[in-house]
Amino acid sequence: MKKKFSIIALTLFSVFYFSQNTEKLNDHKAAEFFKTHYKKKNYKKFEGKMMVQNHVISFDNKTIYYDKNDKIVATILKQGLIYPQLLTDYQMQKFLDETTDKTQKRFLKMQKDPKASFDVNNIELSDFSEISTGKLNNKVRRFKVDLRDNRLNTHSIYYFELTNDNASENLSLENFILGSKLTYIGN
Repeated sequence: MKKKFSIIALTLFSVFYFSQNTEKLNDHKAAEFFKTHYKKKNYKKFEGKMMVQNHVISFDNKTIYYDKNDKIVATILKQGLIYPQLLTDYQMQKFLDETTDKTQKRFLKMQKDPKASFDVNNIELSDFSEISTGKLNNKVRRFKVDLRDNRLNTHSIYYFELTNDNASENLSLENFILGSKLTYIGN
């Protein structure tokens, strides 16, 4: 009898646990990520040649694919807030900050083009969502986006923060993005 009760209790607990709203869980994970990793910084917008075609945006010679029905990702990309060269620089800096292996750091410095190891190109951005928990004020909004690198067949989640100093309470998300700057990016 005790064994049956344990199995029933475990089953009910599992069903309850997995039926929770995943959006709230993801928002909680994002809020925890910002608590532990957040360092405000002002990033420059893309200043090179940008070409938009259907669901692909080229930033000089680097490309990002996105769902053409996702107006928010399209707006962020077209504003030059997120671009491959920024992600390359971010990944290289993250490696330098986090690695403790001095041999790897020396090897990286000896390379002719150290950024080549971290090159971001032909990526796909999808599943964009605004993080609803931890909303700071009307001038700051935080987001999550999935990044898939098709060359390496890898998948990462990136968190970023946009700040619009002229934002008001009723400003639409698209208009917020149009006047914003990138103040944080991390994964």
